[in-house]
Amino acid sequence: LPYWPSYNSAAVLVRKVLIRHQTVTTNPTISCAKGLLMSKPSGELTLRTLAMPADANAAGDIFGGWVMSQMDLACGIRAAEHAGTRVVTAAVNEMAFQKAMKIGDTLSIYTNVAKVGRTSMTLDVEAWAQRYLSSHREIVTKARFVMVALDEDGKPTPV
Repeated sequence: LPYWPSYNSAAVLVRKVLIRHQTVTTNPTISCAKGLLMSKPSGELTLRTLAMPADANAAGDIFGGWVMSQMDLACGIRAAEHAGTRVVTAAVNEMAFQKAMKIGDTLSIYTNVAKVGRTSMTLDVEAWAQRYLSSHREIVTKARFVMVALDEDGKPTPV
C-alpha cells in the first residue's frame, strides 16, 4: 500500500500531475490512481462505533490501539462471514495513521476481501472518522489484515 502524504501535499501533487497532462483543476478531492487522496471509502461498511473518553489520552486523541482493535473486529466479522467458520488474525501489514480521531467522532471501518488462499484471507481495511456533529469524514488509517480460518480443534481449515 502506498504512503499517504498529508492532504495539502497530496492536493499539490494531484494538481501537478493534472497540469502535466494538460488538465487543469482546483478540486483537491479528486481520487488519484495511486490512492494519494481518497474522497470516499472503498470496501463494505463492516463496523461503526463512537469514540468515547475512555478510549482517549489526556489530550483527547483516541488511542491508535483502540482504532486498530476496531479494525481487527471488523476483519473478524467479514472473514468469518466469508469462511463460514471461526477465524483468527495472523498478520497486520502496512498500517500508518494519517489523521487523529477525537472524542465524539464516529469511526467507520470498511473491509474488502482482497485475496483468498487455501486457509487464509487477506483483507484491505480502511478506518474513517466522521467528525463530531458534522457530516465531514476523512480517512484515519488503512491496513492489510491476514485472517486464517480454523476448525473446531483450532487447526487451519480450508476456506
